[in-house]
Amino acid sequence: MAVGISYVSVYDNHGVFQKNNSRLLEEIKRQQQDLLGVDGSMHSVEFLSSGSDQHQHNVVSCRPTVRVLSPDDGKQSIVHVAQQLCRSVENKERSFKDINVSMLDLLLRESKNIPDPELVVKFGPVNSTLGFLPWHIRLTEFISLPSHRNISYEDLLGALQRYGACQQRLGQ
Repeated sequence: MAVGISYVSVYDNHGVFQKNNSRLLEEIKRQQQDLLGVDGSMHSVEFLSSGSDQHQHNVVSCRPTVRVLSPDDGKQSIVHVAQQLCRSVENKERSFKDINVSMLDLLLRESKNIPDPELVVKFGPVNSTLGFLPWHIRLTEFISLPSHRNISYEDLLGALQRYGACQQRLGQ
């Protein structure tokens, strides 16, 4: 929030954050107060838990969003969209020839309303796209940090500064 980030997705591979989302929200609020002081109380955080768009906290004007994602999110969305497309072909609302990647992408975006990531901060040595679909990360910058344990504000700020120094040439 202090650096203008309005949307943060946390990939929760083992469900730890989902099981403890109220503790995560409390920690976000505590850190916000510690880092921003009185200024932090002017902004509320919208906290969305995986599998639902249920808000965990009331929000006001400035709405930074924290969303906890799990491996099942993408799979379930693809299954739901595939079922929707099959029903529309079965009901003769669409031809199977009309179904393509662009249509699938549009329906997936409508179902989750999650923006494409601009930056992925990846922890640990594993090189992976972390379940993101290739067309969602074509412009995403991946920055690796050694571990998520004991990460400091300075570590995260350093990653953001590296991202800020990146140049996207888009085919040039």
